[in-house]
Amino acid sequence: MNSYDDPSSARGRANVSGPSDDYGAPRARGSARGGSEGGWARNGDGYGSEPAPRPTSGRAAAGSSGRASVGASSGRASAGRASVGSASVGSASPGTAGRPPVAGAAGRATVGRAAVRPVSPAGPEFGRPDVLEGPGGPSGPTGPGRRAAKGGRGPSDPAAIKRAKRRKRINWIVAAFAVVVMMAGAGVVALTWFYDDVPTYDTFEAQATSIVYSNGKELAKLGEVNRTVVPADKISPVVKEAVMAAEDKNFLDHEGIDLKGIARAAWNNFTGGNTQGASTITQQYARHAADLSGINYNRKIREAVLARKLEQDLEKDEILGYYLNAIYFGRGAHGIEAAAQMYFRKSVLVQPGKKGALTKEEAAVLAAVIKQPEPDKATGHKGFDPQTNPEEAKARWGYTLNNMVEKKWMTADERAKSVYPTKTLQKYDAKSCNIGCGIDKPSGNVVNYVRDELEEMGIPAAEWKKGGYRITTTINQQAQKSAEEAARWASTTSPMHKLPKYYKAALVAIDPTNGQVLAYYGGENGTGYDYAGLNDGGNSGGHAAGSTFKIYTLAAAMKAGIPMDSRWDALKDDDNGRKISNAGRDAGDIRCGRSCTLEQSTISSYNVPFYWIADGIGPAKVVEAARDAGIRTMFDTNKGKPHDLTKTAPEKLAPAEFDNEVAFGQYPITVLDHANGVATLANRGIYNKAHFIKKVEKRDATGKFGPVPGKGEKLKPEQRFEANQIDDINAVLQKIPDNIDKDLKGDRPATGKSGTWELNQDRSDNGDAWFVGATPQIASAVWVGTEGKRRAIKEPGGTKKMSGSGTPASIWEMFMDLVHERMALEVKRFEDRKNTGDPDSPFPNGASPPPPTQGPDNGNGNGNGNCGLLPDILCPDNDRNGNGNGNGNGNDDDNDNEQPNPGTQTTPPPQQGNTLPGG
Repeated sequence: MNSYDDPSSARGRANVSGPSDDYGAPRARGSARGGSEGGWARNGDGYGSEPAPRPTSGRAAAGSSGRASVGASSGRASAGRASVGSASVGSASPGTAGRPPVAGAAGRATVGRAAVRPVSPAGPEFGRPDVLEGPGGPSGPTGPGRRAAKGGRGPSDPAAIKRAKRRKRINWIVAAFAVVVMMAGAGVVALTWFYDDVPTYDTFEAQATSIVYSNGKELAKLGEVNRTVVPADKISPVVKEAVMAAEDKNFLDHEGIDLKGIARAAWNNFTGGNTQGASTITQQYARHAADLSGINYNRKIREAVLARKLEQDLEKDEILGYYLNAIYFGRGAHGIEAAAQMYFRKSVLVQPGKKGALTKEEAAVLAAVIKQPEPDKATGHKGFDPQTNPEEAKARWGYTLNNMVEKKWMTADERAKSVYPTKTLQKYDAKSCNIGCGIDKPSGNVVNYVRDELEEMGIPAAEWKKGGYRITTTINQQAQKSAEEAARWASTTSPMHKLPKYYKAALVAIDPTNGQVLAYYGGENGTGYDYAGLNDGGNSGGHAAGSTFKIYTLAAAMKAGIPMDSRWDALKDDDNGRKISNAGRDAGDIRCGRSCTLEQSTISSYNVPFYWIADGIGPAKVVEAARDAGIRTMFDTNKGKPHDLTKTAPEKLAPAEFDNEVAFGQYPITVLDHANGVATLANRGIYNKAHFIKKVEKRDATGKFGPVPGKGEKLKPEQRFEANQIDDINAVLQKIPDNIDKDLKGDRPATGKSGTWELNQDRSDNGDAWFVGATPQIASAVWVGTEGKRRAIKEPGGTKKMSGSGTPASIWEMFMDLVHERMALEVKRFEDRKNTGDPDSPFPNGASPPPPTQGPDNGNGNGNGNCGLLPDILCPDNDRNGNGNGNGNGNDDDNDNEQPNPGTQTTPPPQQGNTLPGG
């Protein structure tokens, strides 16, 4: 759109002396007025460079009153008032009025018709008459200005008559056009006034929906257009003044209408000339709001009428605010706030003098692009974006600043010191995101969960895509940053960076007290595979949890009354012909043999005891405990089918789909669900559903955000396990991080459990490795594997098989240390162990321990010498006190290799053979 009073536009040429090379000093108009009495002389393009000839005798002048008078050497005839196309002539002598005789008597004036024809729009003033003078004038028969007729022939010459007839026809056409224009204009005005209305931005402008971190910082932006509507009275005055200077410097003075622009459009519409669209700011907004396309007379009339209605109904500042929120600035930015962010990473809401406020120079850059934000293929103009057309962008920037000086919005001294803001101007990549921002980065998967939760709340995509919503997520910016630093391969400080690039990690952290997801890393963007959640509409995803799943088996065992000091036969690896793998360990590797406590089996990650727990209480009880803790989806390994544990009774799924091997994690689950389960245990058995949305707000007519009734976070904590029983589990799990040298900084207590699942049936390599754990404030789960088809995973160097206590535990430790420090969380401790359970439980199948023998201190640091010379691992009292198991082998996850998961990202084949997996 052309700017009002812009010298580079047609409007500018009609109102000022003309543009200069520097958008400052005017240049000479392209025509010269000839003498004090001469008219506008025109050359071929409508602007002559030579003055009109001065008449020497007689004259026909169009006066300010529009009268045409014709003089002779003596006597005088006064022509009546001249109108467009004709002159009404008074009679000065006998004869036919208006018909000039060839000669007149002395002392009498012979009067010819004073013909008036309109100047073309290329002339200096639309509607200015060009007077064809009478006989006594310069163009009359005796006047020096008249073209000489051949052979001295007079008006009776056929050529002259033909010319006169042609002029008459033109006059009639122009007159008819004027009538049509007036009638059409009157109709358009009437219909527009009574039936047209201009919607305001709060009712029709498409906006973006903002997704923000829990601290209000932007995480992503969604919707159909990148627009953030801001209240007019909050927009920086510097921005308003720059835009008025560039587009309509007299905006505060006029009544919203540009009559000359309407006249130009009318004439061009009639003659087929080039369209010209310069308009005031009010007209521009009316055109945008009423969706008036094209540039023609009718549109100009409607535009003007709507502009008048706006001026009557609204204050100038309101109109300007609507305009600034509506117009397009290029770079995908609709509205002034999106433009300020896109060009300078600043907000127009920051007032002058405050840190981060737009300067006058920066505001002028934004204002300068409005005229044409992007290249126009039709005209070849490159637009005024400084990145694509720096020279013209800077010229228009200078024009804007000069107008600011003229309007006293900037001092001459400020103008002289102005420097183009190249340093703060942001580079723009047309392929980069402007709407949907946040999807193509690691936090992008959060957006997918937000969409799902909005749908569940009754806000479908069709609604939030209209924009105007602000969704505050549960994601803590510092926690998300910590997760990405610890788990991303691209992070040079991450343990993942030491591995090949095809290795993938996933990490999810949850606040146990309320279920808020604090951090979520499932991959590099929200459009690729999500390694932490479900994919393909919930039909794929998840990874075999291995020994980390044993925490739910423990919960089921506690619920069944099985105590932590119950004894189990860790060597009973045959179930009626079915061989039970004990994570690749031979009998000689299991020091407690046939009398291993449940605590020892957990810490050393033996599988056989957990198999027999599931066999005793039933695998459905293990599935039920996992569901109650937070596992919502689990995949079987026969068909690779996902099962929603919240919708199907455990008894219908186990053992049909999930047999005894569920006790040590053969079946794939998601990292998100696993973190939710760990959070339930960290919260002493109180379940809070993992969720991503904390608050839903929508912008109202004033531009302010307000909560959407009935939407947002709704906490429903449920006590799903007995707290004392969970305290016993947490007491045991707290020993694992220390035993594998992954204890947290500051003597911060934390639970932990490692897990690994094999790649192949021959158990030669591992394919999935986990570590999960929690403090009372944060529960987290970490998985490491490979992208695409599962491949063998090894520790850095490529020689040692990766296990849960290796790289996954290192990632977990790094994240937990970072997040607790950055969130400034105090050190909290878990509840003490309660030693629940029935000592006479019928389920344990291990041998009774040898009777204790009094002896000296066994050197395990507990000061308990009543085990004599027996190995520490056979001394139950050491573990019962919660002081460490003292067996020296910790969580021997190097041998914690479970039955292979027949597929994580691919459909798992049926379970083969009769060998049960290890735990």
